[in-house]
Amino acid sequence: MTENRGRRPKIDEDRGVEDVTLLILEWLGEQGVNAMIRVDAARVADNAPAWTFAASGGPLEHGLRADGRTVQQCMSGALSKLRGAGLPVPF
Repeated sequence: MTENRGRRPKIDEDRGVEDVTLLILEWLGEQGVNAMIRVDAARVADNAPAWTFAASGGPLEHGLRADGRTVQQCMSGALSKLRGAGLPVPF
């Protein structure tokens, strides 16, 4: 992954945050942040917010979590929380 360090892809404005989720995770890892996104099948079956993003470590003073019914909702919330915590996520 070190050969990708510093890569900043061009974002297609017609596509959503879900299209760059893996790039966001990669960037967070390069910043020393442990991060993951997951889907919970039981919550899908219950029609509950099934997507969860979690991050901790590195420059984050406290861990954070964001949930959503879709990947877009989840990652939009996650980006807002990351930026609020002082991480200038470039996506």
